[in-house]
Amino acid sequence: MRIALIMENSQASKNAQVEAALRAAVEPLGHTVLNYGMYTADDAAQLTYVQEGILAAIVLNGGAADYVVTGCGTGEGAMLALNSFPGVICGHVEDPLDAYTFAQINDGNAVAVPFAKGQGWGSELQLRYIFEKLFSEESGQGYPRERAVPEQRNKRILDAVRANNFKPFPALLNGLDPELVAGAVAGERFSELFFANATDPEVVACVRGLLTSPAAE
Repeated sequence: MRIALIMENSQASKNAQVEAALRAAVEPLGHTVLNYGMYTADDAAQLTYVQEGILAAIVLNGGAADYVVTGCGTGEGAMLALNSFPGVICGHVEDPLDAYTFAQINDGNAVAVPFAKGQGWGSELQLRYIFEKLFSEESGQGYPRERAVPEQRNKRILDAVRANNFKPFPALLNGLDPELVAGAVAGERFSELFFANATDPEVVACVRGLLTSPAAE
């Protein structure tokens, strides 16, 4: 699994800590971490939590990653931003129990972590335990296991409702403020990571067009 890490400006200084915890939890399982930044609070490309949603949707819908780990101070803004897009189901994950139950019951492809809550001694361990519970088992198996069948049925119903309610992703992306989107893909490693991994040609073509538009200059 390719796991994209995306962080916004208020929590960018914690990128190295979050990346280290994520790698420690998932690399022994054979997963790959793709760090899209922000890398420091002083990065030239400053992401807001709204732009986290845009970037996460581009990465997931483009097939450049299978999962997104992101967040903000409270995690709420990032969760709302990501869930504004088709192809993204993002849970708000504050502790290892949240991580495990979201993975097993809701079977999403993104999480928003409240990186400013509960910081202090042991915070790096909390992050690692969250990521371990999130990725330690195949998701969508149901919890408790005896409720697997109705929970999996509800997930299929949710997927159908979302498919009805959202426009196709490239059309949706083209309808957004070009400067807002350009800022979302302005990270120093975006092109390197995205184009090397993306698999959806329509999304790739759309993103290439955005990167060459006047708003991206």
